[in-house]
Amino acid sequence: QPYTLLTDDRKKSQASLSNILFFAPVKGIVTNSFNPVIQHYGTDIVAGPNEVVKAVLDGTVIFSSWTLETGNVIQIQHENNLISIYKHNAELLKKMGDHVKAGEPIAIIGNSGELTTGPHLHIELWHNGNPVNPENYISF
Repeated sequence: QPYTLLTDDRKKSQASLSNILFFAPVKGIVTNSFNPVIQHYGTDIVAGPNEVVKAVLDGTVIFSSWTLETGNVIQIQHENNLISIYKHNAELLKKMGDHVKAGEPIAIIGNSGELTTGPHLHIELWHNGNPVNPENYISF
């Protein structure tokens, strides 16, 4: 599916995110950036082994489980119709229904799932049902 140009409504919704202060889930090196053309809807960050992954904002865990392709995955629903997704974790520290605060540990960085090439965090941000570039809002 081709990537559509941002409509005025989508530009406004993304502008509203720029007023939010996001907590960095890990500090590390970006090795693969957001690229919707190839369906890479997040940012890959390499950090130290056993690094703790932290929630980017307050929210509620809506998914915390294993998937074949992306390993241990945790998803958090935040205010403003925003969801953050953290993939390829070695271990998940929270379960569905848990309330978390920004900066709270939620997982341990890992190399789980078939679509991984080494220990890293793949983080996605979805706003109003659309993927947005995490690097526009978070300093890694």
